Amino acid sequence: MRTLQRKKGSLQKVGESLYRYSSNGVYYARIKTGGKEIRRSLETTDRDLAKRRLRDLRDRQRQIDRSQGKLTLAELCDRYLETVRHQKPKTVERKSLIVRRMKEDWPTGSLAQVSKIKPSECELWLSRYEFGPVSRNMHIRCAKAIFAMAVHDRIIASSPAEYLKGSKLPSPIRLTPTFEQFKAIIAEVRSQRLNADAQDSADFLEFLGLAGLGQAEASSLTRADVDFEACRLVTFRHKTVTGFAIPLFPQTRPLLERLCEGKAHDQRIFKLNNAKKALSGACKRLGFPPFTQRSLRRMFITRAIQLGIDVKTISEWQGHKDGGKLILDTYSHVNPVHSHRMAQLLTLAQPDNVIQLSGAV
Repeated sequence: MRTLQRKKGSLQKVGESLYRYSSNGVYYARIKTGGKEIRRSLETTDRDLAKRRLRDLRDRQRQIDRSQGKLTLAELCDRYLETVRHQKPKTVERKSLIVRRMKEDWPTGSLAQVSKIKPSECELWLSRYEFGPVSRNMHIRCAKAIFAMAVHDRIIASSPAEYLKGSKLPSPIRLTPTFEQFKAIIAEVRSQRLNADAQDSADFLEFLGLAGLGQAEASSLTRADVDFEACRLVTFRHKTVTGFAIPLFPQTRPLLERLCEGKAHDQRIFKLNNAKKALSGACKRLGFPPFTQRSLRRMFITRAIQLGIDVKTISEWQGHKDGGKLILDTYSHVNPVHSHRMAQLLTLAQPDNVIQLSGAV
């Protein structure tokens, strides 16, 4: 039996392209594809598993386009940037920064061949920076996307960034106004008579809080989206790029009737795209925390839960497709209040709305 000598133990050939290290029993693969010899540990002492991994390794290596074997990291990064030029300017700016860092600070240099980059180099590259979990996760996502493109283009069989793990983000403190604070904010915005946009801003903010929609959904509403006869409001969730309809709540109907009066079919309901400045100013004057437009949406959801509306229905009003899981996870602090109130209904006393029937049926 032919052996390859090593300092400790030896590699013994036990099958076609299959070797076993005598000192620890670990199996290794030695294959040739496209005129290139590849040696790799199969990371197992089980022969049957080693054979399956050897077969998988051969299949992956056959799929690689050897003509692109000399593609460098810098060239791959430039190729990736060309695929994201259509995205939002801020997104392109962030990804360009990460790509520049990869090209300037990669442990083996930007001229390293993509096919020879190891997973440890990805970890070493990330360790060069002192940044928070959000930035770290952004760098990881970008690196994974870059090397995934190399896998799709058959430059490499697997991504060296595949096993990078993101950091767990801290739970943010989300400021949510009470319904009383919300009404005070709207009244404060309307009271600014010297501000030409005060009434428009107040209408916009009031709608956000009463309809439970986001700023993007509200600003894009047109007269055609409001169906008073069907008591329905059709909107578009920009975050998930999906359209959905919600009921025309009694609390929003008077406001929308006033805003829709005299408007053409395709005319926008609101004149503003957002009312951030008006909201910020009102909070400062009232001594409230710095609530945002998102806070008004959270207020709507919190109030709906407290009023006893089931979470599945609320999630449908938000355009969610998860049956309420996201709301249950995000608003778990509200559920105990509602749960306690429902628990008080379970008593041994006879409910007031039960009519006693005399005699047998």
